[in-house]
Amino acid sequence: MAQSIVVIDYGMGNLRSVAKAVEHVVGADDQVLVTDDPQAIHDCDRVVFPGQGAARDCMAAISDHHLNQAVLQAAKEKPFLGICMGQQVLLEQSEENGGTELLGLFAGEVRHFPGGRGPDGELLKIPHMGWNRVSPSREHPLWSGIEAGSRFYFVHSYFVDPEEKGLVMATTDFGVTFASAIGRDNLFAVQFHPEKSADDGLRLLTNFVNWKV
Repeated sequence: MAQSIVVIDYGMGNLRSVAKAVEHVVGADDQVLVTDDPQAIHDCDRVVFPGQGAARDCMAAISDHHLNQAVLQAAKEKPFLGICMGQQVLLEQSEENGGTELLGLFAGEVRHFPGGRGPDGELLKIPHMGWNRVSPSREHPLWSGIEAGSRFYFVHSYFVDPEEKGLVMATTDFGVTFASAIGRDNLFAVQFHPEKSADDGLRLLTNFVNWKV
């Protein structure tokens, strides 16, 4: 059956790359729409919520596009994939700029990497940028066909620290062990960029498109 997938456009995020990657894995009759229209988000079958940049700017952009409620409703009701900042803003607050209020879907804070040195003594540069291993914490349909410890592409200086540890779907090490994927019910959100993560990233997007919630 044909389905519609919305990539939410609030003026921030790598929208072109995300949309192209999703278009690459959908069925021939499926529709991928990049939009900031709350009604289109309400009417679609699946939602991808990407983002990048600063948390305060991101929240301002979401508000300017009148998307707060549309995003929260979709995150509660539809197959929903958050990417990078689209994961972080689901929590309550970020340490950025002395404290930035987020959407508050999940209790917890977005924290800045402490830096320091890695297990081999290498200096850890912030932002965390490049390929790193993702270790699933539990089975999930979005990990289907992806080997544990596969590498995905990251670009970020902050990481999510949810209060409910049962939300953690995968972890990654970068000076600290952080939640690189979280999820519950119909929602799955990742810190890395599947659209930049070669075959495993495309496999994750394929799994999302086919996810039976």
